[in-house]
Amino acid sequence: MSFTRSFDARLLSAVAVAVFLIAPVGSRAQESDPVVARANGVDIRQSDLKMAEDDIGTAMPQMGPDQKRDYLITYLADVIILAQAADQQQLANRNEVKHRIEFERHKALMEALLQDAGKAAMTDDAMHKIYDEAIKQTPNEEEVHARHILVATEGEAKDIEAQLKKGADFATLAKEKSKDPGAAEGGDLGYFTKEQMVPEFAEAAFKLEKGQTSDPVKTQFGWHVIKIEDKRIKPTPTFDQVRGQLQNYVARRAQAELVDNLRKSATIERLDQPAGPSDSSALNPAAPSKK
Repeated sequence: MSFTRSFDARLLSAVAVAVFLIAPVGSRAQESDPVVARANGVDIRQSDLKMAEDDIGTAMPQMGPDQKRDYLITYLADVIILAQAADQQQLANRNEVKHRIEFERHKALMEALLQDAGKAAMTDDAMHKIYDEAIKQTPNEEEVHARHILVATEGEAKDIEAQLKKGADFATLAKEKSKDPGAAEGGDLGYFTKEQMVPEFAEAAFKLEKGQTSDPVKTQFGWHVIKIEDKRIKPTPTFDQVRGQLQNYVARRAQAELVDNLRKSATIERLDQPAGPSDSSALNPAAPSKK
């Protein structure tokens, strides 16, 4: 069940630039954020390691936890000592450096504001309301629990069918004969809905009743013999099972609404384009187009 499909992508485009919209920000005042190192008198805290890891991203080599910790501390120490050296050379007075610092300041403030908006929205009442609405709109969907044996030719499939009719155990044959990766589990596919399987397989499986075995079925993967272990209506996920999705949804919705409201009250001028008709929708990407 998805709780995010109805978001306006235009609003989320502004929200997406924040690296952490919901994750808690490390507090310097918290005892749980200890100093782990010090470079030229500047404290490096536990929360700095997480920020450094996110800053490096995929460029960080694969390594064990201890090596990664050493790597991040070295990285942060380098940042500090190089920044101090830059200060000594008064590089902060350069226009391009001032510009970059101001950009990073704006970004950090934006992220903090969005985090606050997201956290404030994550109330149990708001999440239960979304959950209840979603459950009402979720149709009953049939699932089957099936096993299958996959072979390369129709002849092999018919031979397996004949052995099953003589009383052979389906799971044992699957382990012996099936070329499917699930053969080791006796061909067990677990529960699935009709849309989760290729059409030929799904059509055959959902026509069978519990305990029945199919005739050989051909798909793009080969020839299958299918056995139905169970049929049921797909269970509705509990509130706790989707709590994480609900938190994400209500937080991002609140953030998107905040962005939209601030855009509407902001003065945004496009100086890179010729002046045109006075139309606020040209300055507001979230405004509906006129048809």
